[in-house]
Amino acid sequence: MASGPATTWGAGDYPLMAQRLRGAAKRVVERARVAPGERVLDVACGTGNAALLAAARGAEEVVGVDLEPALLDVARLRAEEVQAEIAWTLGDATALPVAGGFDAVLSVFGVMYALDAEAAARELARACAPDGGRVVLAAWLPGSFMPALGAAVAPFLPPPPPGAAPPSRWGDEEAVRALLGGAGLDVVHAERESLVLSAPDRMNAVAFLIKTAGNVLAERPRLEREGRWGALLAAVSGLVNERNAGTPGGNVALACEYLLVEATPGRRS
Repeated sequence: MASGPATTWGAGDYPLMAQRLRGAAKRVVERARVAPGERVLDVACGTGNAALLAAARGAEEVVGVDLEPALLDVARLRAEEVQAEIAWTLGDATALPVAGGFDAVLSVFGVMYALDAEAAARELARACAPDGGRVVLAAWLPGSFMPALGAAVAPFLPPPPPGAAPPSRWGDEEAVRALLGGAGLDVVHAERESLVLSAPDRMNAVAFLIKTAGNVLAERPRLEREGRWGALLAAVSGLVNERNAGTPGGNVALACEYLLVEATPGRRS
């Protein structure tokens, strides 16, 4: 039975965006060197991109955890279509409903949005096998397109909860080293990568970005009552125009840079 959205992640067509992010999930799974027989955990898994790729590589046990039941429903259907045995579990990245011992703990643009970054980092470390385990994450680089989009729409949206951690910490190499280090994880690899969101033109690009942003769509009725919806669309359109690397007057190409990080459990004294 399909579940209704419990968060704004389920309010828009995020699965459409997730399709465009599969390339990053592939890089995360490759970096984690997932091998047959291993146990893999996909944290804040969304529609299951990384979990499905791990299962396809022969992982013996794959678990996907997310706090949005509507996205887990999509992930479950995708797994059924390819006959992948994956345990989809409702849960928060700051209190993962799993035991430890996973060979690979992954997150693709997911754990970075945890409200308590330190708690999420501790949970990644707890879930990871102490010997030979790897934590591999993808997070948007500060100032890259996705954070810039968040900044463009922020004046129109409710403020984040008090004490919420900025997602940018996970995409800044120095900050994420400190964050994961505080949880007992040593960053052994960090590199900048990029994926491209394309659209036929600026109008289609803006429509796609709005359609896939549940946090924006959830505020549309209020913004329309206030006469501010058009201003939000103009802000997004302006950003697309500013960041467009496509051909003038033609296709839109938006480079979305992210940090790919691998960390391992540190030595215990």
